[in-house]
Amino acid sequence: MATYERFEDLPVWQEAAKLYEATDALLTARPPGISRSFADQLERATLSVSNNIAEGFERGTTNELLMFLYIARGSAGETRSMLCLLVRKPSLVDLKSKISNLTISAESCSRQLRAWAEALQNSDIPGTRYLNDNVRQREQRKKRADAAQQRLLDSLPPDHPLRRRPEA
Repeated sequence: MATYERFEDLPVWQEAAKLYEATDALLTARPPGISRSFADQLERATLSVSNNIAEGFERGTTNELLMFLYIARGSAGETRSMLCLLVRKPSLVDLKSKISNLTISAESCSRQLRAWAEALQNSDIPGTRYLNDNVRQREQRKKRADAAQQRLLDSLPPDHPLRRRPEA
């Protein structure tokens, strides 16, 4: 699993930033049929995705990160809901392709956030706030031991009972 030092490097944050930029471009054109309040809410929902990813990343505990990832995922859902309402408007039929692309981007954010949250829920590390040199060394030893075990398993013949079967 990749380790990121900055939230700006996270693929999900980059996707959320693209979602915001594309939504902003659509709303800047101010198509007729989109009220000012609807546009404002859509912009805030879209911006909330990247902002909550960033805030959770900077917090320092896994539980706080998880909380903000779920908030970001909720904002991605809110964005999708609003886009679904836009695509139903007959006056916006010419923008259907743009709205569809925004929906795909919001869905991508949601999927990435769900996968990241699931991985974090299965993590033993409580967060960077709790990391010290002893914990880091213990994690490195565990990774090395796991890698050595995997190399050993990979060196066994395919029919060896210790080899994991793909369906197992």
